[in-house]
Amino acid sequence: MSGTPRRRLLATALAAVLLAPLAACGDDGGEAPAVDSTKPVELSIFWWGGDARAKLTEEALALYTKKHPNVTFKKTWQANQGYFDKLATLTAGNDAPDIFQIDDNFLTEYASRNVTLDLTSYQKSNKLDTSKFPESLWKYGVVDGKLAGVAFGENTQGLVFNKTKLAAANQPLPTTGMTWEAFIDWAATATTATKVPGTQDPSADYKAFWIWLRQQSKDLYKDKELGFTAQDVTAWFDLWKGARDRKATPTADVIREGNATDITKQLVVTGKALTSWVWVNQLPELQKNTKDELGVVAYPGDPKAQWARAALYFSVYRGSDKKDVAVDVINFLANDPEVGKVLGTDRGLPPNMDIRASVQSSVTDAAMKTSIEVENTLGKTFGPSPQVPLKGHSTLRSELIKAAESVQAGKATPAQAAEAFVTAAKSAISK
Repeated sequence: MSGTPRRRLLATALAAVLLAPLAACGDDGGEAPAVDSTKPVELSIFWWGGDARAKLTEEALALYTKKHPNVTFKKTWQANQGYFDKLATLTAGNDAPDIFQIDDNFLTEYASRNVTLDLTSYQKSNKLDTSKFPESLWKYGVVDGKLAGVAFGENTQGLVFNKTKLAAANQPLPTTGMTWEAFIDWAATATTATKVPGTQDPSADYKAFWIWLRQQSKDLYKDKELGFTAQDVTAWFDLWKGARDRKATPTADVIREGNATDITKQLVVTGKALTSWVWVNQLPELQKNTKDELGVVAYPGDPKAQWARAALYFSVYRGSDKKDVAVDVINFLANDPEVGKVLGTDRGLPPNMDIRASVQSSVTDAAMKTSIEVENTLGKTFGPSPQVPLKGHSTLRSELIKAAESVQAGKATPAQAAEAFVTAAKSAISK
């Protein structure tokens, strides 16, 4: 579903929330039944993921029911594809789940339409305990001064590289803190030595562009506007045109393959580039798709530009008549040690640092250990989190890909593509 139809559904959802019965939509402080009540409560919860995530989540929810026998769950889950279409439909029909999973592509959109419950009062009263969360992580769930979602799983950007091929050619490994220019020099040299392009071209990758902007004292968004100009985008496209000219990257057709988000199509595992631009927590899955040993470092430039990004959130539906219990469930899932052992790193690194340390000590997978160690190391230099992306973020991402690929294919100059992208991005966030 395109962004516009989904927003029509969300607009309908806002009307539904505002017209809902007063008992369901009173103050954001929550309504009966209370957490300590023995009255039977059935909470609906909706998330995306596969069979493994479903099994773990159901086991964690069973632990809550064990401690609160009066609370049961109506559990619904599906694959990522189509999830937000379904959530928009449910919300528009005033049939949204009490608790739902969401990510930073849509959190602002749902929060700005008053679909999500403001959790600030629960946090201040410690009914929602974020004291063991990295500050920049929980703050990445704040939209317009309201806590719209609780971060479940910390993540950050990661440059994954092929250690095996580099070692075979006696090439140095990329390191955290390399400048962008030094990285491109490294990639060009590695191309010559290994006969494999040194790096995927990330000019279409919003994560890389965002980090680069933050290192220029800019940002992807600023308040309700874009945080960059067409001149910034032109400079970004020019940087990678230079890299392509030096053969540091693959050809345009191969770059296009690597622009897919599918783990199995990342060039570092298909053998078509020595590095791919992903998330740190994707290292274990990438490793499963290649016999070569992989490593991961921060994106080039000052690592302080990276932050503790929420891999995803759990939010409470503002129209729920079981708000207090729903918040208590989220608090339990985030902070209970036994639940932490069950959920592990399925949704990313646990947000509660004590639970994270416990989970880390029990991990046996080498790639998972590496990703946790890198995340924790980078966490020592994380900068403040940026604002949560504006509505229209998913459209901005697709427009960046379109603009970058037009430059890669020689169909537009960096300046022409930059102007087209900025115009489309402005339109996307203003709808």
